[in-house]
Amino acid sequence: MFGAVSLFFFLQPYFEKIYLERINSAWGITLMVTGISLLILKISFLIYILFLYLRYKSIKSVPNKQLPSCTVIVPAYNEGELVYKTLISLAESDYPQEKIQIISIDDGSQDDTWQWMKKAKEKLGDRVSIYQQPKNKGKRHALYRGFNLATGEVFITVDSDSIVKKDTLRNMASPFVLNKECGAVAGNVRVLNRKTALIPRMLNVSFAFSFEFIRSAQSKLGSVLCTPGALSAYRREAVFNCLQDWIQQTFMGQVSKIGEDRAMTNMILKQGYKVFFQRNAYVYTNVPEHYKNLYKMFIRWERSNIRENIAMSKFAFINFRKGSKIGARILLLNQWMKMIMAYPAILLMLFFIFTYPILFLSSTLVSIFAFSSIQALFYAKKHSISEALWAYPYSIFYAFTLFWITPYAIATAGRSGWLTRDLTKKELKKQQVIAAVSS
Repeated sequence: MFGAVSLFFFLQPYFEKIYLERINSAWGITLMVTGISLLILKISFLIYILFLYLRYKSIKSVPNKQLPSCTVIVPAYNEGELVYKTLISLAESDYPQEKIQIISIDDGSQDDTWQWMKKAKEKLGDRVSIYQQPKNKGKRHALYRGFNLATGEVFITVDSDSIVKKDTLRNMASPFVLNKECGAVAGNVRVLNRKTALIPRMLNVSFAFSFEFIRSAQSKLGSVLCTPGALSAYRREAVFNCLQDWIQQTFMGQVSKIGEDRAMTNMILKQGYKVFFQRNAYVYTNVPEHYKNLYKMFIRWERSNIRENIAMSKFAFINFRKGSKIGARILLLNQWMKMIMAYPAILLMLFFIFTYPILFLSSTLVSIFAFSSIQALFYAKKHSISEALWAYPYSIFYAFTLFWITPYAIATAGRSGWLTRDLTKKELKKQQVIAAVSS
């Protein structure tokens, strides 16, 4: 903040000179008009999202008698002790025991995940059922097996490194009772390991804004674009209407192994159902603590977004459901703008770095200050003033070290590697030693 203000104050003559150079050239005028137009579009979209957010309200939980039967599915791969904690937190939910089925699938883990699942089974008994895939097939196949074993009217999927609050499951299931158009529900994802490292601290603020602000607005339209893997709920009928298409989905001739959450959301929206967000349904999940794992996670997410934006475009502009569809289309067009501008933005950035480096640095800092302040003010009002300040370093961190994610993901959209869950040779050897000692 100090840098941005100082640069503009002390270097005003420098900026005036650049401004005069630009207005005297056709290229400069075109660049300025384009930049101003894009800024107006971005601000207009933010105002639209704010308008929707202010009208959003969580759906309150219904009484026990009205709650539907529910199956919770927990796919696990190389998760170790965390899967045990996840299953225990689910079993401790205040959902009526006679109406809940908990299933966990070990997707051919290389570590001691299966041992921790058996330990949970020993403690919880018939309250949890555990299964083991003969080999690692991917999260989508683990969920597919869980869906076919499920008996509930509502399916809830939870990642195996996530902890839910006691009322989370009932808050996730209630919208299906009160709204027959509800096909899926997205949970409110927060960071579990936010006190362990700098990256989780920063992501905690980013997640709060992404879910509690952006998805709240999307929910008002009944068009949440992605039900997150960490916590999602689906109507049984909606899942089985598209289950075979989902498990057999391909992209560029290859079977899709990533983006199972966004793909399921798309296929449910396509059926004419609405997808909502429940701000009162909290799940706390682990996020990467190191840069390498973080950018791998973001690459996977962006590749999924690219694929599913294409898939959504095939039905979003036709009469895919009753009522207004304008909001869903605006959300999709905003996604497309981000993709379309990825390469021009990189080229412009390189141009300004080499021709007007001071202008580039100052304008970047001012942009960060402006848009980070929106996140910071939101988080400060809803949660904590001191933690809200992490919005600023995260934006700087993203702008200078993660700017390449979207262009790279576009160029490699056909790749399907999960990237973040496989153990290194060193980690695998360590796990084998621990297993040998334990046995």
